[in-house]
Amino acid sequence: MSLAEYLFAPRKDHRGWSTPSEAARIFFVLAMVLCGWWSWQLSEGNVIVFLCLLMLISTPVLSTGWWLISLVSNGFEPKVLTESVNNVDKSKKLPLHSFRKP
Repeated sequence: MSLAEYLFAPRKDHRGWSTPSEAARIFFVLAMVLCGWWSWQLSEGNVIVFLCLLMLISTPVLSTGWWLISLVSNGFEPKVLTESVNNVDKSKKLPLHSFRKP
């Protein structure tokens, strides 16, 4: 698996739902830290102003970044979130009567 595939391949959870790629998860942390640092500098220690600025700035930054990441991710085959997801899928296919005691 290449680095680009690892970062941008969409992830499937145990229900088969798509979850964010590793790039989207890393981008979230970086964007929140950088927006938080910038907002704290502007708010001069006022917590309410800091929280308002953080929400005001991080919302469009995250939306734009996630949209760009999704455009790149469209070219990759989805991967499982963890290897144990494959085990869960197999157990769901067992018939109900196999779990009953005689």
